[in-house]
Amino acid sequence: MKRFLRQYIRAQKKQYTAAELAAMSEEIANRVLVSAWWQEAGILLLYYPLADEVDVRPLIREAYREGKHVLLPVVKSEELELRLYKGETSLREGAFGIMEPTGPSLVHEDYDEIELALVPGMAFDRAGHRLGRGKGYYDRLLPRLPKARLMGICFPFQLLDEVPAEAHDIPVHEVIA
Repeated sequence: MKRFLRQYIRAQKKQYTAAELAAMSEEIANRVLVSAWWQEAGILLLYYPLADEVDVRPLIREAYREGKHVLLPVVKSEELELRLYKGETSLREGAFGIMEPTGPSLVHEDYDEIELALVPGMAFDRAGHRLGRGKGYYDRLLPRLPKARLMGICFPFQLLDEVPAEAHDIPVHEVIA
């Protein structure tokens, strides 16, 4: 079922031009910027997008410009390590071709200071269940963010009626699509 849904979402993405996806990304980013969660948060976990994900790079730059503490994930073996973003020049290409920060790592004890986490996904449902890419990185990370408000970020066609969920899955609190 999950594999079928991932294939379905990939096929849906191919129906949009790069310009259409960019316009949707901008609209989504604007909705995030006006949300109370964004405005109240001082320590944020964002993500550097893959080519087929909602482009949140403007959010990364805006948060940094506003003086918020921006954390981005770095793939380390089977885990995501969180590092402080220190501007565009502090990025280098990492695993899966994702740009990753070279700033200091956040120690695990500090994960509970993260106030807002933007979470990418292949698909979400209205109950906040998330379908990832199948590697389990966010499945292992989300339980370590006990106080963070979890905001799922996806294109409108990625918001489905139902996504398969297991007992250990942690749903996001809100989905912006």
